[in-house]
Amino acid sequence: MRRQPWPTTAPATTGHHRPGAARGQGTGGPPGVPLLVGSYRVPVTVRLRPILADLPTYRAGKPPPAGGGLYGYKLSSNENPFPPLSGVVEAVTAAAAMQNRYPAPFAVDLEAALAARFGVPASRVVAGAGSVGVLQQLVAATAGDGDEVVFAWRSFEAYPIVVQVGGATAVPVPLTADGRHDLPSMAAAVTERTRMVLLCTPNNPTGPVLGHEEVVAFLDEVPDDVLVVLDEAYVEFVRTPGAVDGPRLARRRRNVALLRTFSKAYGLAGMRVGFAVAPEPVAVALRQVTIPFAVTALAQAAALASLAAERELLQRVDALVTERARVVGELAAQGWDLPEAAGNFVWLPTGADTAWFVEQCDEARVTVRPFDGEGVRVTVGEDFGNERILEIASRFVDRAAEGAASPAVAAAGAPLPDASTDPDEALAD
Repeated sequence: MRRQPWPTTAPATTGHHRPGAARGQGTGGPPGVPLLVGSYRVPVTVRLRPILADLPTYRAGKPPPAGGGLYGYKLSSNENPFPPLSGVVEAVTAAAAMQNRYPAPFAVDLEAALAARFGVPASRVVAGAGSVGVLQQLVAATAGDGDEVVFAWRSFEAYPIVVQVGGATAVPVPLTADGRHDLPSMAAAVTERTRMVLLCTPNNPTGPVLGHEEVVAFLDEVPDDVLVVLDEAYVEFVRTPGAVDGPRLARRRRNVALLRTFSKAYGLAGMRVGFAVAPEPVAVALRQVTIPFAVTALAQAAALASLAAERELLQRVDALVTERARVVGELAAQGWDLPEAAGNFVWLPTGADTAWFVEQCDEARVTVRPFDGEGVRVTVGEDFGNERILEIASRFVDRAAEGAASPAVAAAGAPLPDASTDPDEALAD
């Protein structure tokens, strides 16, 4: 039977008007046929996947609130406070002149440059739209209905979202008391249905890095047909002796893949470039499920230019690591009991008083990433923004000592410099 075309005018009051319905409320009809409200077509509600009802929402870091007479600092997204590396803007500008053309479909030049850096064939490197985009490809290639993906929790917020959207079952394993992966418990959580395990190192948002030997022991416990992904988004900031050597494991193990990004140390968060170094069969599968032209020509140009500025990159990373050590040292002197901070951020266990801490940050025009009832993740950013955080952290300690806050910290230390010395505080954001 031929379907009638959608009417473009209001129906007559006879024949089409639904009995008992007021004028203007629309007409009924078979499923899939639009309702009519006045002269407008209103589609009926389509059937969506039931899983969406319980899907967690990814919450991006907020920008500083407007007003207040202070320059605002965004310490909520683990962004790099430095501008793009030398040569990046010029490379992007040149690439912009060819935006009428499609980019290379698989970012072959970028993948070749990365392969040379990691000492693997180019066929084992797959670039994508940020590490989250590549993670989505990994899930699509390995897990589906009835399959399981194991990861630590709390960890990167995108994990349960990407896993569940892919149709698989998320299996979160609680962190240890000091914010680390509980690898023995994670190994015990692997079943016949497990298709992939995600190891976030350093762990976002708590900060500790995995040790090489403990990961080797974990891999020895995991079946060879389970893919183990080392998510190393913050690896450039790691200075911990004995930290896991991801590239070495990826070269030697047939079930290990690396997940990396240009968003953090390289400062290309706005470009969305990530990549995987994966076993050959996995890399082939990743290309099968990729979205064509996912990495734009501008992003490819920016990433290649960034790789060419490695000396400048290392200098910037060293500066951030030095500032991280200063911030952690100040917090420890105040009495905070902190997990290891191996990324470009610090985890503050504010517990039940997280909302108070965030409110104080908003008033000081500096934003952090809160996790209700647990703590806040604070990016190591510009000096003056860090100073405001340290001042608020000191006040938090004072409240705890007075019994007004949960005992997340010990006694307060020496007072910190007054934020009023910030020369930028009179500037509007």
